[in-house]
Amino acid sequence: MTIAEPTLTAGGPALPQERRLVTEIPGPRSVALMERKHGAVAGGVSTTMPVYARAAGGGVVVDVDGNSLIDLGSGIAVTGVGNAHPRVVEAVAAQAALSTHTCFMVTPYEGYVAVAEALNRLTPGDHAKRSALFNSGAEAVENAVKIARAHTGKPAVVAFDHAYHGRTNLTMALTAKSMPYKRGFGPFASEVYRAPVSYPFRDGGMTGTDAARAAISRIETQIGADQLAAVIIEPILGEGGFIVPADGFLPTFAAWARDNGVVFIADEVQTGFARTGRMFACEHEGVVPDLITTAKGIAGGMPLAAVTGRAQIMDAVHAGGLGGTYGGNPVACAAALAAIDAFENDGLCEAAERIGEIVARRFGELAASDPRIGDVRGRGAMIAVEFVRPETGEPDAELARRVAAAAHTQGVIVLTCGTYGNVIRFLPPLSIPLELLVEGLDIVATALRDVHTDSAR
Repeated sequence: MTIAEPTLTAGGPALPQERRLVTEIPGPRSVALMERKHGAVAGGVSTTMPVYARAAGGGVVVDVDGNSLIDLGSGIAVTGVGNAHPRVVEAVAAQAALSTHTCFMVTPYEGYVAVAEALNRLTPGDHAKRSALFNSGAEAVENAVKIARAHTGKPAVVAFDHAYHGRTNLTMALTAKSMPYKRGFGPFASEVYRAPVSYPFRDGGMTGTDAARAAISRIETQIGADQLAAVIIEPILGEGGFIVPADGFLPTFAAWARDNGVVFIADEVQTGFARTGRMFACEHEGVVPDLITTAKGIAGGMPLAAVTGRAQIMDAVHAGGLGGTYGGNPVACAAALAAIDAFENDGLCEAAERIGEIVARRFGELAASDPRIGDVRGRGAMIAVEFVRPETGEPDAELARRVAAAAHTQGVIVLTCGTYGNVIRFLPPLSIPLELLVEGLDIVATALRDVHTDSAR
C-alpha cells in the first residue's frame, strides 16, 4: 500500500482533523513493526496500542498504515499545545540550526535563563523564586526532594496513597502502586513514608479538611514534623486514577507544612500547563507550594522538566549540587518558550475548560443510567471515569480494559489508569477540534454500551 505523505507547512504536518480507518487496527505495517520491536526492544517497555505513529497534529495521530486516530491521550498529557505546534516546530528548527547542546553547566545560554524566568513568573505565588531545569518528571521530583532535604537538614519525606511520582529508585519509593511500577525493583530509598489522601468517591464522604487532619495526625504520630523535610502531592493524583482531593485537603496540608517548617512540594508534572483549566492545578484552591515540579506539557513534546520554588529553599543547595549533562537542553528550552507563549496567548486554559465540560457532561449523563460508572471526576481537560461492579461498588478493571480496547479498534486513543486499573482517563490535546472530541467520546460510549457487564468480568 502506498501512503501519501502529509502536506507539510512551516509548522509541521497539516493533517486532516478526522478519524479515518483504512485498515484494521493494527494494520499490516504496524504488525510488522511490532514484530521488529519484540526482537529489538526490551520486553519491559510495553505499549498501550499496537500501532506505530508516523505523524500527529491537532487532535489526530496518523499511523504507518494511513489510519487517522482520534487522540484522547496527548502522549500522556504532553502535547497540550497540540503535536507539532507551528511555533514549537519553528523554534526547535531555529535553535537546532544554531546549536543542539553545549551543557548549561559548561557554557550556559540564554534559553535556559529565559525558561527559568518564565516559570518563576507563571507558577503560583508572588515571592522571590528560582528554577532549575532537568530532563523528566521523575528527575524533577528527585531534585525537589534533594532541595528540601538540603534546606531543612531533615531526612523524611511523605507521599500519599495512590501517588505516582516516577520510575527511578527514589520516585518508585514515593509511588504507591506496586505493579507495574515497583514490583521486583527494590530495595527502595529509605526515609519515605506514606499517608492517606482524600479520595471522595471511596472515603465515605469525609471532608477535605477532616481527611487532611487525619493524615496529619498519622504523620505527627509515626514520623514527627521535626524529622520531616517535605510532603509531596499531585494536586490531582494522576496515575492513581485522577483523584481530586476534596476541597480543603490541599490548603490544610499546605498550612500545616508552613507552620511546621516542612517543605510543601506540588508535583504538577501531569496537571501543569493549562491541563486543568488553570495554568497550574494548585490555583483552583489558591494553594502556593514551596516547590513545584513540572514536565510533560512544558515543551510541546520535547524532553524538559523543572523545579521552581522559593528562592531561599532553592538556593540552599551548594554550587554544583544540582544539574545534569542534558538538563535544560537548548532545543528543549526553545520549544518550552514557544509552548509557554501558546499557553498564555492561545486561550488554552479556556479550551481545557470547554473540553472538560463536554467530557464530564457526556459521561455524567451516561452515569445516570449506567450503574457501572461509579464516578466521573477531574478538572479541565483531565477527566476520568471510574468503573465499578454495580452490586458491590468494587473496582471493575476488566470493564475498563475492554472498553478501552474496543475504542482502540475503532481508532480512538484512550488510556486507562488507577490504583485498581478500573479508570479510563481523558487527556486530549487542548487544540483538538471539538467535533472530533465529541466523535471520540461517542465511540467510547458505544464501546461501553456494547460491553455487557457479564462479559466484562
